Amino acid sequence: MVIRMRHTRSHTANRRSHHALTAPNLSVCKNCEALHRPHHMCLNCGFYKGRVVIDLAKRKADRDARIKAKQEARRGVAEETTTSAAETTAK
Repeated sequence: MVIRMRHTRSHTANRRSHHALTAPNLSVCKNCEALHRPHHMCLNCGFYKGRVVIDLAKRKADRDARIKAKQEARRGVAEETTTSAAETTAK
């Protein structure tokens, strides 16, 4: 739909007066004293209201293991392609 009447600058400014962005309010973690969003867990230590919500150390170890397994799988595939290419050129 097309706007049929021109909006004056003052009406446009009045409409946009509520579009301002505000800085997020941050809370201090009681465990590690890092800043985090209020009513959310701390992203550094995984604590919320004094208890562990997510064990971030375990998650990091699992992620590192997945990445390492993926890299080893890629190396294995690369080695297989190089050996099969060498076999085809030898024939």
